[in-house]
Amino acid sequence: VIAAALSCDPSQWEFSCDFEVDYESNENASIVYAALAIDKELQPDKLKRQISVINGKLLVHFEAVEAGFLRASFSAFVDVLTLATKTIEQFGHGTEL
Repeated sequence: VIAAALSCDPSQWEFSCDFEVDYESNENASIVYAALAIDKELQPDKLKRQISVINGKLLVHFEAVEAGFLRASFSAFVDVLTLATKTIEQFGHGTEL
């Protein structure tokens, strides 16, 4: 299950997006978290990203000052997320995602 929503906030961080992936396993969600959390945003004054794992779900919150920064970061994040998920599917402990 993947859900994403865009919402506006009148602060400096005008654009935001919440993203959730249900891995149905804290172990798998934590593996993906570890793969993604090490990459910090290149322009933290223009884009923020928070990642957490709760009940087997990877939860991600993005905030940006411009829509372009949000789109670029979100797109790159989803590319790495897809790679990490496919790696778990291929080499994991027999757990299907």
